[in-house]
Amino acid sequence: MIEHAASLEDAIERLYDGRLGLRDRRSVGGGDINIASVLTLDDGSHLFLKENRDDLMPMFAAEAVGLTALADIADGSKAPPVPQVYAWGIDGRRSFLLMEMISPGRLKSGSEFGRALANLHREGRSDDCGFPSDNWIGLNSQPNQRMSSWHDYFAERRLGYQWRMARTKGFGQSSDDDAMESLLNRLPGLLPDIDGGRASLLHGDLWGGNWMADSTGRAWLIDPAVYYGHREADLAMTELFGGFPAGFRQGYMDEWPIEPGFTERRDLYNLYHILNHANLFGSSYWNSAVGIVRRYA
Repeated sequence: MIEHAASLEDAIERLYDGRLGLRDRRSVGGGDINIASVLTLDDGSHLFLKENRDDLMPMFAAEAVGLTALADIADGSKAPPVPQVYAWGIDGRRSFLLMEMISPGRLKSGSEFGRALANLHREGRSDDCGFPSDNWIGLNSQPNQRMSSWHDYFAERRLGYQWRMARTKGFGQSSDDDAMESLLNRLPGLLPDIDGGRASLLHGDLWGGNWMADSTGRAWLIDPAVYYGHREADLAMTELFGGFPAGFRQGYMDEWPIEPGFTERRDLYNLYHILNHANLFGSSYWNSAVGIVRRYA
């Protein structure tokens, strides 16, 4: 990885030692918050480019770090692969992230995908929850300062952080705060502790739009918001908006079972993402979030 490049032209020149240049750029869909393009080089090979405002370059730098962390686990293991990161930087008024181009295809096996995710969670472990650096969840910041307790981490860095952001934006009232405080105090009795006292490396934003199948039918992970936490948090988000294949959850369970009662805990993990959506998109998500808070409080 080149890491920071002075421009897109600089990144390509350094990547190929000046042997190849950009022949063509084609916009593609699929990005929720970024502009996505496929670049064709002089030799006919392709690269994948994501772009956004120039002030969001730290977001792409953080994504590059997250992809690299996932790639380190996938290398030589049965965890899902991720695109290789080549460079990030600013080109004119846009920040960019330059990556390997994955040729899309049709998933071969949902259960195999589930087993691969379980392998990621089992192979990537840490004694603490969090990550060495902060990153983004959508366009909102995601604090990752390490903590030894999963329950404290989920309360402070995830639910509490998004809740405070929402209240600052004017959502809710004091009675909602009382319900959230009750919920946070109850977390140790509602959620299991991390497996064997060690946290798993999570994708962190694992909805149906953040994975893809390649031309061989293998599932790849994209657009992560990584941190170390309880693996059930990733598994829960796969069921928040749908978009995962038949057999996926069973494949995961066959590879590395989770504690009984997951279905009852699932909405509590997903409260983090619903609060994030409220902070990004508005009151309809806030009402859903408050309903979950009061159910578990």
